[in-house]
Amino acid sequence: MTTPAEIQFKDVDLDALADAAGQVAVFVDAEGKLDAGARKVNTLTRKALSRFVDSEAFEKMAPGDVSGLAYPGGMAAVGVLVVKLSRRPSVQEARKAGAQLAKAQKGADLLVVAGTIARVDEIALGLTLRGYNFDAHKTGDKAQARPVTFMVSKPDEAAKSATVTSAIAQGVFFTRDLTNEPANVLTTFEFAERLAAMRDLGLEVEVLEEDDLTKLGMRTLLCVGQGSVSPSKVVVMQWNGGGTEAPFALVGKGVVFDTGGISIKPAGGMEDMTMDMGGAGVVAGVMRTLALRKAKANVVGVVGIVENMPSGSATRPGDVVTSMKGDTIEVINTDAEGRLVLADVLWYTQERFKPVGMINLATLTGAILVALGHENAGVFSNSDALSDTFIKAATAEGEGAWRLPLSPAYDELIKSKIADIKNVGGRFAGSITAAQFLQRFVKKEVPWIHLDIAGVASVKKETALAPEGATGWGVMALNRLIADQYEG
Repeated sequence: MTTPAEIQFKDVDLDALADAAGQVAVFVDAEGKLDAGARKVNTLTRKALSRFVDSEAFEKMAPGDVSGLAYPGGMAAVGVLVVKLSRRPSVQEARKAGAQLAKAQKGADLLVVAGTIARVDEIALGLTLRGYNFDAHKTGDKAQARPVTFMVSKPDEAAKSATVTSAIAQGVFFTRDLTNEPANVLTTFEFAERLAAMRDLGLEVEVLEEDDLTKLGMRTLLCVGQGSVSPSKVVVMQWNGGGTEAPFALVGKGVVFDTGGISIKPAGGMEDMTMDMGGAGVVAGVMRTLALRKAKANVVGVVGIVENMPSGSATRPGDVVTSMKGDTIEVINTDAEGRLVLADVLWYTQERFKPVGMINLATLTGAILVALGHENAGVFSNSDALSDTFIKAATAEGEGAWRLPLSPAYDELIKSKIADIKNVGGRFAGSITAAQFLQRFVKKEVPWIHLDIAGVASVKKETALAPEGATGWGVMALNRLIADQYEG
């Protein structure tokens, strides 16, 4: 797993600033007021800092922006990083400041003179998340994450708060690593093994093999993977940190590579389909975070892991398969495979665990990109209360989410002439008909959300808290949802 930067918290020692190596960061509020650390740096640099603060360049900086003064006279540091931030920043401003520091760090040690700045743990989280770098398959010398030290007025309190944000960062890193891995590395075997290794964190982990899935009647899940030499699996992860109450359930689509099967995709861009297990990756990251921070809640994560390949044994368009629930499904398009995986996993999760609520995540449809682009995941739900609560959590974490409708009228688009239902409904309302399909496998009494994360799981340009590639979207929002709603 990619290792986050080592972050330490220690008492403020202004006398140490002159000899500090690497980069030294100080904070200045929007009015240009210098705190004790900034005043010390200003003295050491013969007022170079105050001259910058009085400049038009500082005035144009937004809250959380960082600007650098290279090779300051009077200091051993290679640079002074000036962070424009109020003493009491918002969570998003604090994370932005941390992310900007990570970008400006440039391979050097970093000393952050934070003093009495609030939300230092959130600054550290932003710094850690933006410092992620997936280089597992590059040869030669690799850039190592350089250590970061925060000078703060109350280091013990800051370190305690940062244990929670560190657990979040590790969950996000785990999700990003899984989503970024090439399919010849993250096979169905390897995926299951990485999840099973989380037993060391206190999670209960079971791996259900194809014989187990056959006995359970998971025929729709198995039909997706039957064209691949890699066996399909279901992995069940349980975190029992609460009392005797029923768990909240997270369900993920884990298609380690999606060719489209017999309904094969175009060659252009198919290499991106290594991220089609992104939903399962998020579930895994959330479960890791919950275990690391010892969450006082019962949560179960269930993921279906398959590979969708064309071969002589692959499912064909026009085939009819019977789900674990017992409904028959006409497979019109084998590239609409994720809903077939989820249908059985959703039903299994409800039958076995009787959850108090359930959220599934999947890189399910290209149509969600047409609707929402890369800014928001699609939210579909049978529960206003659960939907509103989740969107509130996602908004608080800066993870875009937008609710779209469900309606019986859309069921007409997925009626089959020869089976109970078909797996696609044509060009129009593609994301909605996919959600309607899934809803058929959700019991009416179970509050449920389907999150279509096809547009947010992996992106082609950097975001506020992530470089190009996998984002880890959803780990923070779901962790907050659990913390706010299901922990005693």
